[in-house]
Amino acid sequence: MVRRIAIAAGVPTALGMASFVVSYLLVARGVDVPPVATLLVTGLFFLLGLAGLSFGLFSSSWVETPGSLLGLEQIGVNLRRLRNGAGAPESGPR
Repeated sequence: MVRRIAIAAGVPTALGMASFVVSYLLVARGVDVPPVATLLVTGLFFLLGLAGLSFGLFSSSWVETPGSLLGLEQIGVNLRRLRNGAGAPESGPR
């Protein structure tokens, strides 16, 4: 789970922070970069980081055996647990 969150949320967040540095370097070299462009690019990367964090949490397996590489099979299970409220394990396959 931690690896999946680090990749899915960490990479876009790092790119969001790097966009400030790239924008600064471009402005320092005389390129006219509108501030709204920096804001939009950074905001997009931070939103992707938030989506990656949500994906990492919902695709995690809370049982002893690890899930698949992407954990796509766990998303439905975890969403059902969230809707049920307590996060109690299900009684069987549906």
